[in-house]
Amino acid sequence: MRTRNWVFRTGLLAGAMAAGALGLGAGAFAQVGAPPADKSPQQPFVVFLGTGVPGPTPDRQGPSLAVVAGGRAYLVDVGVGVVRQANAAYLKGIRAMQPRELSIAFVTHLHSDHTIGLPDLMLTPWVIGRTAPLELYGPPGIAAMADNLEKAYAEDIHIRTTGLEQGNLTGYKINAHEIKPGPAYQDSAVKVTAFAVKHGSWPLALGYRFDAAGKSIVISGDTAPAESVVENCNGCDLLIHEVYLGLPQGGPGGSEKWAKYMKAFHTSAAELAAIATRAHAKSLAATHLVGDPAALAEALKKGYAGKVTIARDLDVVSP
Repeated sequence: MRTRNWVFRTGLLAGAMAAGALGLGAGAFAQVGAPPADKSPQQPFVVFLGTGVPGPTPDRQGPSLAVVAGGRAYLVDVGVGVVRQANAAYLKGIRAMQPRELSIAFVTHLHSDHTIGLPDLMLTPWVIGRTAPLELYGPPGIAAMADNLEKAYAEDIHIRTTGLEQGNLTGYKINAHEIKPGPAYQDSAVKVTAFAVKHGSWPLALGYRFDAAGKSIVISGDTAPAESVVENCNGCDLLIHEVYLGLPQGGPGGSEKWAKYMKAFHTSAAELAAIATRAHAKSLAATHLVGDPAALAEALKKGYAGKVTIARDLDVVSP
């Protein structure tokens, strides 16, 4: 019997310092005290760390989510605020989101809003005690980005490793893996498959399918309507897809050019409903939102009969 989909809403946890979430550790600032009670579902699930877009939306951080399986968090994209959002989820009882344990990430493409949190993910968990290098998967160009970040923060790394902090010499490093469509990663908990999507003029943008404990989760990344999403979902338990409804204000070059851009780079609500239907997705979660959430939900439900979630930051969704 298939476990019923569920979503619970969480909010940013105010007063973390007052609650003793952070304190001085040996050689670094680290989380101290007893960890929160584990409220994680038993089956694989998704934590939406950021559901926003390039603009500085105050209630939605940059694009990022975590697929949690086997007690480990597998990040997909690293938008602004990624580590602090992970810590907020951890403090709400999702043990796998402990920032020191964040050690693997999959990037869909190299747009700034999907990667601007990479130096945060590279350095912050290390500063609070991570010793394992970050394993980073993504399209060509991700290795150069990782190399250049280490150069950019060379002085910081030097001071933290040779000064009074006595930081370890491994936890800030990135092992970058440039991948193409096909099998991308596998361990005892998950199998990850990458597939190409259509994101405007990017030579390669990727979506990912996660298979874990009999559940399948497909993540589109940023894309215009792509048959590869339909093929890789093919009855998946949860399809996570970007969406827009209408055109945002202040687009480049006026409304006509902005409309042309959106059509080439992104997926409208009507298009997404058709994709989810043809893919036989058992449930749909929309993220990277452009448009009013209530109107987006209404538009999606007009063309798709399954369960629809309009994701908010720190939502936890189980397939």
